[in-house]
Amino acid sequence: MTSSIDVVLWAVLPCVVLAVFVGGAVWRYRYDKFGWTTRSSQLHESRLLRIGSPLFHYGLLFVVGGHVLGLVVPKWLTELFGVTESNYHLVSLGMGTFAGCAALAGLLVLLWRRLRNHAVRAATSRSDLFTYTALTATICLGLWTTVIDNGVRGPYDYRETIGPWFRGIFLLQPHPELMAHAPLDYRLHALLGLALFALWPFGRLVHAFSAPVHYLFRPYVVYRSRSGDRVGTRQAPRGWQRL
Repeated sequence: MTSSIDVVLWAVLPCVVLAVFVGGAVWRYRYDKFGWTTRSSQLHESRLLRIGSPLFHYGLLFVVGGHVLGLVVPKWLTELFGVTESNYHLVSLGMGTFAGCAALAGLLVLLWRRLRNHAVRAATSRSDLFTYTALTATICLGLWTTVIDNGVRGPYDYRETIGPWFRGIFLLQPHPELMAHAPLDYRLHALLGLALFALWPFGRLVHAFSAPVHYLFRPYVVYRSRSGDRVGTRQAPRGWQRL
């Protein structure tokens, strides 16, 4: 039987967080476009940034990819392509541990950089402190569930409980009873994730929505001399024009 607390935590709260996440992002984009940035501190220190930033961002990219595969993609679909539960578990355990360690290591380097450098520390806002705390705790607990609960203690098939619960939120058909019987560390990890998503639109993490993906597909930049004299005999190819 599902208690009222479970209904609030796993049915009401996720819908509220989803509304705050979407509404906050829209509000931030409309009324704080100039604040839609990471507030880069590269000018203050770049050595540790060159180490921590790639580790954190690439590690987090694989972490997000693993969550999408485990929570969004139904179990029957991976089995349709011949991926057995044991094979999925091995890949999830190996890649999840590697990606989580990389993301955590990169985040710790960035936090150490922010603490030891006075100029970078002075640029840290109150929202950044909440965001860093929630992000660090979420990654650490995610590593715990991967290594301990899904590895040492044996595999836990979260695709039969947490996955359907997660998809039910976006379908507006939450099933709190699925999360009510999940292991405690998974429930804590989910609550920390909800807190992180609630903070997302109001801190520097919002820059993830502005990743420069278009940079990979932009045309070449054509340089011309100021005097208008052409160099060479070949006609310069025409670049793309925005319509």
